[in-house]
Amino acid sequence: MPSRRSSAALEFDDIAQRSGRIIEAVEQVIQGKTESVKLAVTVMLAEGHLLIEDVPGVGKTMLAKSLARAIDCTVRRIQFTPDLLPSDVTGVSVWNQDTREFEFKPGSIFANIVVGDEINRASPKTQSALLECMEERHVTVDGITYPLDPPFMVLATQNPIEMEGTYPLPEAQRDRFTARLAIGYPSPEAELEMVDQHGAGSPLDDLEPVSDALEVAKLTQAVRAVHIAESVRRYAIDLVTATRDNRDLRLGASPRATLHLLRTGRAAAALDGRDYVLPDDLQILAVPVLAHRLLLSAEAQVARRTTQAVVADVVASVPVPKAERPGGERQRRSS
Repeated sequence: MPSRRSSAALEFDDIAQRSGRIIEAVEQVIQGKTESVKLAVTVMLAEGHLLIEDVPGVGKTMLAKSLARAIDCTVRRIQFTPDLLPSDVTGVSVWNQDTREFEFKPGSIFANIVVGDEINRASPKTQSALLECMEERHVTVDGITYPLDPPFMVLATQNPIEMEGTYPLPEAQRDRFTARLAIGYPSPEAELEMVDQHGAGSPLDDLEPVSDALEVAKLTQAVRAVHIAESVRRYAIDLVTATRDNRDLRLGASPRATLHLLRTGRAAAALDGRDYVLPDDLQILAVPVLAHRLLLSAEAQVARRTTQAVVADVVASVPVPKAERPGGERQRRSS
């Protein structure tokens, strides 16, 4: 007789189903990029921020707008340009003649989902306006702190820095993005489907919300309850520590990277309907979560190494632990 499933397992099955609806809705617009869409939803459930980096025209902004449209919540779009001011992002205090007091006018950052288009076209001063918002989820203007309502997520797109008119994101800014995603070109079949669907109009106009801010907040709250065994936590630390000792890197991953890796691991497990994290989850997420935070050494740059390749080597070299499920059951995972 099959054993009865626990209420916790049913709860996480429900998380997977609800999250799956969001993924399916976004895939109505973004064809052939299931893994990219899944990563975007994973970052959202991990209460993180996503940096989408690729060449123009591959659907970076469309992915961000589709995810925002699939959720019935407040959405603001910021078009980052060289003349954008920090106060345009955070807000500004304006003198009110009637009350004879300063009145705060919220900026574009006050929304559940903020789509920052071409973030690396703005000046470093404007980019730095996002630092406090992304990490501490509040804004300080003229000495007064204003909280940002949950859920809060920044979906930023950027072109490769070698393209004209771009400013490279500083290390502190990149470190606040939970993961970086490169969409890449679609397959010929997916591109043909895209031509058929986008030829008569934008499918984004027909995309109906399948979730709302309250449901997403409940999902993120439930994801926090996903179990991470001590061996898996140590494995995450070993992966991050290995980047700090790697000879191909002059800057390894920060402790914040460890936290983001574990948070996304929880979200990935919940998307699969599990209430525990496996080493496999961390292996899959290591490149998107860690690579954009690293700086190559001069020798590695000359050898045309990439941070993605370095992280892949780190994952291959760090021993994989035995994953402990809740209740003490152990399962050997292969790397």
